[in-house]
Amino acid sequence: MPPAPPPAAVISTDLPQVDRLLGELEQHIEKAKLSLEQQEDYLARLKGIETLSKYALETGSPPQSYEALRVLANAFLLHPPSRQVFVDLGYPAAAADLYQQDDREYEFLIGRMLFLLTYDTTVSLGNLVEQHGLADSIIRHVTYHSKIASSKSGGRMSATLPVEEMAMIETLKLLFNITYHAPDLVQKFTSTIEPLVNIIMQHPLPDLPLDPPIRYVLNALLNLDLKAVEKRTPIGREPRTSPVFPYSDPEGVIDRLVGILDSAARAYSESDLDQTAAPLVTLIRRCYDLATPQMQAFMRQILLPREKDRDKPLGQGDTISARLLRLSSSPDLPTLRENISSLLFELSDKDANKFVKNIGYGFASGFLMSHNIQIPSNAAEASSTAGEEGSGAAADINPITGQKLSSEESDRAKHEKQDSSEMTEEEKEREAERLFVLFERLKATGVVDVKNPVQQAVDEGRFEELPD
Repeated sequence: MPPAPPPAAVISTDLPQVDRLLGELEQHIEKAKLSLEQQEDYLARLKGIETLSKYALETGSPPQSYEALRVLANAFLLHPPSRQVFVDLGYPAAAADLYQQDDREYEFLIGRMLFLLTYDTTVSLGNLVEQHGLADSIIRHVTYHSKIASSKSGGRMSATLPVEEMAMIETLKLLFNITYHAPDLVQKFTSTIEPLVNIIMQHPLPDLPLDPPIRYVLNALLNLDLKAVEKRTPIGREPRTSPVFPYSDPEGVIDRLVGILDSAARAYSESDLDQTAAPLVTLIRRCYDLATPQMQAFMRQILLPREKDRDKPLGQGDTISARLLRLSSSPDLPTLRENISSLLFELSDKDANKFVKNIGYGFASGFLMSHNIQIPSNAAEASSTAGEEGSGAAADINPITGQKLSSEESDRAKHEKQDSSEMTEEEKEREAERLFVLFERLKATGVVDVKNPVQQAVDEGRFEELPD
């Protein structure tokens, strides 16, 4: 063990006093109430990490151990250098050993400490996993919370105890950080996939569906090898099964994930969605990549615009596809809009023609151009009909908006009738000029061969020169 800190660095073993000092520091973060000298004094008195660690991990009974662990966790949060002191003293191994206990207080407190040790320290995650059973402990804790979620879903228990929920959140955060910072250890945590999926399926959604713990369950799945848990199935609809596509209900998990995404798009403001929803979209993309052709068809069906969506320009309406399209073009969502556009492109087999046909050139063009994907010259033609692979009863589609031309004509006639009764002759003339310029610009792009309706009216003798 490295030498102990010099005597001046050892603090009093009066734990309530230590808690008070940490409380003062925490209040200072919020209210800036301490002078610089006071801050330095308090921190100097809180350097006795070794004494606290002995109470927490070696000599203390559970009540003393809990209290010392709580103080250590607060110290790690408020004074980051204390984390490396703890590592240098060799205590992470003892913490990982105690983390093996089936005790929610220990799971919560040590889980938080180990999570904080993954930042800015030299802790050996490999040693904790290989020599001190950290992976097995995490698997055991996640499995416990999965069973609790199933019991709660089945009505056999009341609300989850706060300490259980907090313990689960710390374990999930620790799992994510280990698999993120040490990808070579990912395979050690494959057994967490099934209980994690079960928590997603069984745990009641918060009012804000991506609030904890659901957000952390989704994050924990991101770094895991979902393909590693696939198994062959008996003869049936699907040739293989996994927790994500279970043989008994292959569509259930995807339905749940898409439902969470739909609920989140309704519940959060755009400013809150960018970071919270992006991991969920990434997980849905990974599921699509692993899905069988049958399941990929199902995912296209529920995520891409359907025929009824084309009664209006795509992106209008209340369906999940309309919401995704609106989010994909929002300037306030740099992370999420890229993720959603990538999902829609993958649902289109990464084919520019299909992409434009599925969501309209208006939504597709920005993504294609930003990724230097050439727009085929026949993109407009490929988008001109819907259901090409179907029975032949296809409707012509506006390649820009994705709307049925029949619905577009109906809407235009309705709007023209309404507008003409409300617009002055001068306003009508200005609107005609505006439309003329827009159509000329669109024609100049060369992407779509369109006839300017004003020019067409002149050619057909339907244009009347208004008197001055």
